Amino acid sequence: MNIDELKNTWNEDIVEETPEISIEQSNKLNLPLEKIRKNMRVEFWWMIGIFVFAFLVCAVCRPFKLQLYITVLIASMLLVTVFFFSKFFKLYNEISNPVPKTYDSLKDLVMQLNLNKQYYLSYYISFAPFLVCEILIVLEFIPWPKPLSELKIAVILISTVTVGLFLLYIMGRFWYQRYYGRYIQYIEDLLEELKR
Repeated sequence: MNIDELKNTWNEDIVEETPEISIEQSNKLNLPLEKIRKNMRVEFWWMIGIFVFAFLVCAVCRPFKLQLYITVLIASMLLVTVFFFSKFFKLYNEISNPVPKTYDSLKDLVMQLNLNKQYYLSYYISFAPFLVCEILIVLEFIPWPKPLSELKIAVILISTVTVGLFLLYIMGRFWYQRYYGRYIQYIEDLLEELKR
Protein backbone atom coordinates (compact mmCIF):
# COMPACT_ATOMS: atom_id res chain seq x y z
CA MET A 1 0.00 0.00 0.00
CA ASN A 2 1.49 3.32 -1.01
CA ILE A 3 1.09 6.70 0.66
CA ASP A 4 -1.76 7.87 -1.61
CA GLU A 5 -3.84 4.80 -0.86
CA LEU A 6 -3.20 5.25 2.87
CA LYS A 7 -4.31 8.90 2.66
CA ASN A 8 -7.48 7.92 0.79
CA THR A 9 -8.26 5.20 3.34
CA TRP A 10 -7.69 7.67 6.15
CA ASN A 11 -10.01 10.26 4.60
CA GLU A 12 -12.72 7.67 3.94
CA ASP A 13 -12.92 6.64 7.60
CA ILE A 14 -16.03 8.08 9.10
CA VAL A 15 -15.35 9.78 12.37
CA GLU A 16 -18.30 9.40 14.68
CA GLU A 17 -19.14 12.73 16.22
CA THR A 18 -20.21 13.13 19.79
CA PRO A 19 -23.88 14.13 19.92
CA GLU A 20 -24.44 17.68 21.04
CA ILE A 21 -26.93 18.71 23.67
CA SER A 22 -29.80 20.75 22.29
CA ILE A 23 -30.88 24.06 23.83
CA GLU A 24 -34.06 22.41 25.16
CA GLN A 25 -32.05 19.64 26.85
CA SER A 26 -29.60 22.22 28.13
CA ASN A 27 -32.46 24.11 29.76
CA LYS A 28 -33.73 20.86 31.31
CA LEU A 29 -30.25 20.32 32.74
CA ASN A 30 -29.95 23.81 34.27
CA LEU A 31 -32.69 23.31 36.86
CA PRO A 32 -31.30 20.19 38.59
CA LEU A 33 -27.76 21.59 38.52
CA GLU A 34 -28.95 24.83 40.12
CA LYS A 35 -30.81 22.84 42.81
CA ILE A 36 -27.66 20.83 43.54
CA ARG A 37 -25.57 24.02 43.78
CA LYS A 38 -28.13 25.64 46.08
CA ASN A 39 -28.25 22.60 48.37
CA MET A 40 -24.45 22.48 48.51
CA ARG A 41 -24.32 26.14 49.55
CA VAL A 42 -26.97 25.63 52.23
CA GLU A 43 -25.22 22.57 53.58
CA PHE A 44 -21.88 24.42 53.70
CA TRP A 45 -23.36 27.27 55.78
CA TRP A 46 -25.11 24.81 58.09
CA MET A 47 -21.79 23.08 58.74
CA ILE A 48 -20.13 26.37 59.59
CA GLY A 49 -22.96 27.15 62.02
CA ILE A 50 -22.75 23.72 63.63
CA PHE A 51 -19.01 23.98 64.20
CA VAL A 52 -19.23 27.52 65.58
CA PHE A 53 -21.93 26.32 67.99
CA ALA A 54 -19.86 23.26 68.95
CA PHE A 55 -16.79 25.34 69.75
CA LEU A 56 -18.92 27.76 71.79
CA VAL A 57 -20.23 24.80 73.81
CA CYS A 58 -16.62 23.65 74.32
CA ALA A 59 -15.78 27.04 75.77
CA VAL A 60 -18.23 26.57 78.65
CA CYS A 61 -17.49 22.92 79.42
CA ARG A 62 -15.96 22.15 82.79
CA PRO A 63 -13.74 20.50 84.09
CA PHE A 64 -10.73 21.41 81.96
CA LYS A 65 -10.02 17.77 81.04
CA LEU A 66 -13.53 17.39 79.58
CA GLN A 67 -13.17 20.70 77.74
CA LEU A 68 -9.83 19.59 76.29
CA TYR A 69 -11.17 16.22 75.11
CA ILE A 70 -14.24 17.72 73.48
CA THR A 71 -12.25 20.51 71.83
CA VAL A 72 -9.74 18.05 70.36
CA LEU A 73 -12.59 15.81 69.19
CA ILE A 74 -14.44 18.66 67.49
CA ALA A 75 -11.23 20.01 65.95
CA SER A 76 -10.59 16.53 64.50
CA MET A 77 -14.13 16.42 63.16
CA LEU A 78 -13.51 19.83 61.58
CA LEU A 79 -10.39 18.53 59.80
CA VAL A 80 -12.33 15.59 58.36
CA THR A 81 -15.12 17.94 57.30
CA VAL A 82 -12.65 20.33 55.63
CA PHE A 83 -11.15 17.43 53.67
CA PHE A 84 -14.52 16.22 52.36
CA PHE A 85 -15.88 19.69 51.72
CA SER A 86 -12.81 20.47 49.62
CA LYS A 87 -13.87 17.55 47.39
CA PHE A 88 -17.44 18.84 47.32
CA PHE A 89 -16.17 22.32 46.49
CA LYS A 90 -14.38 20.99 43.40
CA LEU A 91 -17.67 19.52 42.20
CA TYR A 92 -19.47 22.76 43.04
CA ASN A 93 -17.01 24.71 40.89
CA GLU A 94 -17.32 22.19 38.08
CA ILE A 95 -21.11 22.35 37.95
CA SER A 96 -21.02 26.15 38.27
CA ASN A 97 -19.41 26.34 34.84
CA PRO A 98 -21.62 26.55 31.78
CA VAL A 99 -23.81 23.55 31.05
CA PRO A 100 -22.08 20.67 29.21
CA LYS A 101 -22.44 20.93 25.44
CA THR A 102 -21.88 17.31 24.39
CA TYR A 103 -22.96 13.84 25.40
CA ASP A 104 -19.43 12.98 26.59
CA SER A 105 -19.20 16.05 28.81
CA LEU A 106 -22.60 15.21 30.31
CA LYS A 107 -21.45 11.62 30.85
CA ASP A 108 -18.35 12.96 32.63
CA LEU A 109 -20.55 15.18 34.81
CA VAL A 110 -22.71 12.22 35.83
CA MET A 111 -19.55 10.27 36.68
CA GLN A 112 -18.34 13.17 38.87
CA LEU A 113 -21.73 13.37 40.61
CA ASN A 114 -21.68 9.63 41.32
CA LEU A 115 -18.11 9.82 42.58
CA ASN A 116 -19.18 12.55 44.98
CA LYS A 117 -21.99 10.29 46.18
CA GLN A 118 -19.30 7.92 47.42
CA TYR A 119 -17.47 10.83 49.05
CA TYR A 120 -20.70 11.91 50.68
CA LEU A 121 -21.47 8.50 52.18
CA SER A 122 -17.81 8.14 53.22
CA TYR A 123 -18.09 11.49 54.96
CA TYR A 124 -20.91 10.23 57.16
CA ILE A 125 -19.23 6.89 57.85
CA SER A 126 -15.98 8.66 58.75
CA PHE A 127 -17.69 9.95 61.86
CA ALA A 128 -17.72 6.44 63.36
CA PRO A 129 -14.49 6.93 65.36
CA PHE A 130 -15.80 10.25 66.65
CA LEU A 131 -18.95 8.51 67.80
CA VAL A 132 -16.85 6.00 69.74
CA CYS A 133 -14.83 8.81 71.33
CA GLU A 134 -17.98 10.73 72.27
CA ILE A 135 -19.41 7.66 73.97
CA LEU A 136 -16.17 7.07 75.86
CA ILE A 137 -16.14 10.69 77.02
CA VAL A 138 -19.76 10.44 78.17
CA LEU A 139 -19.08 7.19 80.02
CA GLU A 140 -16.00 8.70 81.64
CA PHE A 141 -17.34 12.09 82.71
CA ILE A 142 -21.03 11.62 83.50
CA PRO A 143 -21.48 10.96 87.19
CA TRP A 144 -23.40 7.70 87.62
CA PRO A 145 -25.35 6.97 90.85
CA LYS A 146 -23.29 3.82 91.21
CA PRO A 147 -20.23 2.82 89.21
CA LEU A 148 -20.92 0.87 86.03
CA SER A 149 -19.59 -2.63 85.75
CA GLU A 150 -17.23 -3.52 82.92
CA LEU A 151 -19.97 -5.61 81.28
CA LYS A 152 -22.40 -2.66 81.33
CA ILE A 153 -19.76 -0.35 79.86
CA ALA A 154 -19.05 -2.87 77.08
CA VAL A 155 -22.76 -3.37 76.31
CA ILE A 156 -23.41 0.39 76.25
CA LEU A 157 -20.38 1.03 74.04
CA ILE A 158 -21.02 -1.78 71.54
CA SER A 159 -24.77 -1.22 71.26
CA THR A 160 -24.42 2.54 70.89
CA VAL A 161 -21.70 2.21 68.25
CA THR A 162 -23.71 -0.39 66.32
CA VAL A 163 -26.90 1.66 66.37
CA GLY A 164 -24.97 4.89 65.75
CA LEU A 165 -23.18 3.50 62.68
CA PHE A 166 -26.44 2.22 61.26
CA LEU A 167 -28.11 5.59 61.84
CA LEU A 168 -25.15 7.49 60.34
CA TYR A 169 -25.33 5.36 57.22
CA ILE A 170 -29.12 5.65 56.91
CA MET A 171 -29.02 9.37 57.60
CA GLY A 172 -26.28 9.88 55.01
CA ARG A 173 -28.21 7.95 52.34
CA PHE A 174 -31.47 9.71 53.15
CA TRP A 175 -29.88 13.17 53.19
CA TYR A 176 -28.04 12.51 49.95
CA GLN A 177 -31.13 11.17 48.18
CA ARG A 178 -33.31 14.04 49.37
CA TYR A 179 -30.96 16.87 48.51
CA TYR A 180 -28.88 15.49 45.64
CA GLY A 181 -29.93 12.01 44.48
CA ARG A 182 -33.20 12.91 42.84
CA TYR A 183 -31.55 15.68 40.81
CA ILE A 184 -28.71 13.38 39.79
CA GLN A 185 -31.30 10.80 38.71
CA TYR A 186 -32.92 13.45 36.54
CA ILE A 187 -29.55 14.19 34.91
CA GLU A 188 -28.93 10.45 34.39
CA ASP A 189 -32.36 10.15 32.74
CA LEU A 190 -31.42 13.01 30.43
CA LEU A 191 -28.18 11.19 29.61
CA GLU A 192 -30.15 8.04 28.74
CA GLU A 193 -32.47 10.12 26.57
CA LEU A 194 -29.46 11.49 24.69
CA LYS A 195 -28.04 8.00 24.21
CA ARG A 196 -31.09 6.93 22.17
